[in-house]
Amino acid sequence: MPKPDELIVDIAALVESGQSNQMSLTVVADGAVITGRLAPESVWRQRVSEVLTNSARLGEFSTVFDSPVKRDGPPTHLHFHVARILQGAVGIPETGGMYRVAIENVSAWTVGDFSYSDH
Repeated sequence: MPKPDELIVDIAALVESGQSNQMSLTVVADGAVITGRLAPESVWRQRVSEVLTNSARLGEFSTVFDSPVKRDGPPTHLHFHVARILQGAVGIPETGGMYRVAIENVSAWTVGDFSYSDH
């Protein structure tokens, strides 16, 4: 999107201000369909840092996510947790992942998350 959709920016700002992680959203970004719940960036960073800290090989990268969120203006990214990339009838990963999506790359979106099945 040359100019991000004001509605999705407003949704991201509300998630950031309320520190809520209950807003479900599905977006199309660069051809990928990502579905899950939005989290405030600070919560998302904390969770990614925890995962990296617990990794024997990636622990040193956790400090990158420990830095405070720098906020100048409206949100520029969506921070998904418990999210999946939908590929046909399959959600990847099965357990849900942590995704950061630039709002400017979102070409379509809807409130709610899509479920999938292997039927």
